[in-house]
Amino acid sequence: MKKSTTWLSLLLGLSIVLNGGMFYRFIIAGAPVEMADQRTAIIMEEGERELVLAEMRQFLIAVQGITQAIQKENMDDAAKEARAVGTTAAAAVPASLMGKLPLEFKQLGLKTHQNFDSIALDAESLGDSAHAMEQLGQLLNNCIACHSTYQIRPAPLKP
Repeated sequence: MKKSTTWLSLLLGLSIVLNGGMFYRFIIAGAPVEMADQRTAIIMEEGERELVLAEMRQFLIAVQGITQAIQKENMDDAAKEARAVGTTAAAAVPASLMGKLPLEFKQLGLKTHQNFDSIALDAESLGDSAHAMEQLGQLLNNCIACHSTYQIRPAPLKP
C-alpha cells in the first residue's frame, strides 16, 4: 500500500512540475529572441506571422476610418470602425499562437483591443469628437510601444 502511495505522489509531483513549466513557457514567457536593434523578435510560423500582421493592418485601417469619421463629426461611424477591432476580434487568435507570444506583447494587444472598445462606447454615448481624438492618441501609444519593443520574424524554413 505504501509503495503505491509513493508512486502516486511521485507522479502527481511530476505532473505539477511539467504542467507548471508548460504554463510558464506557453502562457507567460512565449518564445522571444533578443535582436541587435534592442527589440525582441517573436519567431512565428509563416501563417501565424501573417495572421498577426493582418491584425495590425486591421488596427491601422480602423485608425484611419475612425480619424475620417471624427473629421466628419460622424461618431456612429467612428464607433463602428472601432468596434470592428475591439475585444471580440481578439478571439480569432488561436491558442497555439498565444503560446508563442511574450506576456507583455499579449498585454499590449489586449489593451489595444480594449481601447478600441472604449472608443466605440464613448463615441456612441458621448458623441465628443475631441474626446475620441484623445483616446485615439492614447491608443496609438500602444502601437508605438509594441513596434518599438517587438519584431515579428518568420521561423527558419525547414529543409
